[in-house]
Amino acid sequence: MSEGDRDLARERIIESLEQSAEVYGLSRSAGRIYGVLYFAPDPLSIPELVEETGYAKSTVSNVTRTLTRIGLIHRRSSEGGGRRVQFTAEREIWFILQDVFQQYIQREIQTTLRTIRRAEEQLSDSEASEAERIRDLQATYEDLEEIIELASNLSAAELREALETYEE
Repeated sequence: MSEGDRDLARERIIESLEQSAEVYGLSRSAGRIYGVLYFAPDPLSIPELVEETGYAKSTVSNVTRTLTRIGLIHRRSSEGGGRRVQFTAEREIWFILQDVFQQYIQREIQTTLRTIRRAEEQLSDSEASEAERIRDLQATYEDLEEIIELASNLSAAELREALETYEE
């Protein structure tokens, strides 16, 4: 693979990460900065990220703060005890997904389940068909809650093994 092919493949993946970032409620710049750090052979500083991405220093600073807070990148001091902060990407994607499951999806499912339960309590006996739909929805969300719980607590290998055992 030529250097040009490698750069093109890398850019396609980074563009995909930009789109994925939007799906998860982050900015496209967050996806690009994560992608640049993911492929960087060494930790990068804010000025290096500015040069690599073309974003303003304030954008890079804000995005790195957000990505650090949610665990997608890690902040560290430069070698030799210098003051310049450097960043590396979390490369264990399953760890990142588990964190997203726990922080966002699980919370959203729990909020929806509370709303469903309240709605069911407010229905009268004459609204049986509506109550049945709500119970079906509640069962689906309870299943989702269980799946997310499993995905959050098992490694990818353990989850794969459990699914393979289930299929047998």
